[in-house]
Amino acid sequence: MVADKTVKETKGIPPAALVVALVVIFGAGFFVYLDRASHRPPPPPAPLTGEAKAYVRSLKLADVEMQKHESYLKQSVVEITGKIGNNGDRNLQMVEINCVFYDPYGQVVLRERVPIVSRKVGGLAPGELKNFRLAFDNVPESWNQALPQLVIAQIVFD
Repeated sequence: MVADKTVKETKGIPPAALVVALVVIFGAGFFVYLDRASHRPPPPPAPLTGEAKAYVRSLKLADVEMQKHESYLKQSVVEITGKIGNNGDRNLQMVEINCVFYDPYGQVVLRERVPIVSRKVGGLAPGELKNFRLAFDNVPESWNQALPQLVIAQIVFD
């Protein structure tokens, strides 16, 4: 007697379709994460430490001049040049300043933090005087055309 065996076939979702679905779901989740992360504002820069605040008196800005000219792309460029001197007794790795531009009514129209001493241009040793050049191509037309306020924002010691 021959037993009639019937094989039951179960139809389900093919494994390849599950893999594709998981990849799509994880990809969409990763995209949402990156999209939200890109809209998050950057953390505010660190304020001056007490040690740096005390050392600010040892730094001197000299021969600061400003020029405004037009770039090749017909864009207005404000260029600030000058020298920074280290009259203290410590080596400096980085010095950043806030350049604050005002309108004719005394309202801030642009505040930008830029390095004038950095690893890229070399540090600043005690007694040393170093030239700096800052270029701004994003100053609003409402600017009062005066030299911006230059405030030391960060000092990093060696």
